[in-house]
Amino acid sequence: MTGYIVLGTGFGILLNAKGYNALWALAMGLIIYSGTMQFVAVDLFSGASLGAAAMTSLMVSARHLFYGISMVNRYKKIHGLKKFYMIFALTDETYSLVCESDDEDYCFWVSILDHTYWVAGGIIGGLLGQVMPFDSTGIDFALTALFITICVEQWLCREEHYSALTGFCASVLCLLIFGAENFLIPSMFLITFALFMLRRKIENE
Repeated sequence: MTGYIVLGTGFGILLNAKGYNALWALAMGLIIYSGTMQFVAVDLFSGASLGAAAMTSLMVSARHLFYGISMVNRYKKIHGLKKFYMIFALTDETYSLVCESDDEDYCFWVSILDHTYWVAGGIIGGLLGQVMPFDSTGIDFALTALFITICVEQWLCREEHYSALTGFCASVLCLLIFGAENFLIPSMFLITFALFMLRRKIENE
């Protein structure tokens, strides 16, 4: 809750600084619900084409495809609208919690509470931005800080670190080869291939 409220508030403040009120934060939180993409979308509103917006969305949110693949067997046992909502709500922070549990009710409530916290943070930030002047410089770094926190938490909770080291090395390699604007999707494919090759070793440990 703390992470989502703080990060969501930062997003709401940034959104307001760009000229959009709290209703935009509410709508984006309910419909898009991807912190990274919502931060990026603020700049896309200034005139990007639909094609550019679609490609940017795919590149920025490509990691969600891999979250989904790893949860296929677990989520296929869930039925009705509950299943579709949990698929929609499988964000970074939610995934880091539900991937460790087989309890359907736990996974559902983590999903819906995380979503609620994020939307609430965006609204709070939007309202604060309307009544108090803020310098929004650097606020978008909050998302990077949150990813670092998630990574550190996962590192401390696990005895083996093959996954984290694979992700780090693959990302740095693709960054050097493809550049900052094009490394995301190649690194995801490289990470997937490497983890597939290491799967038996990771599962054994």
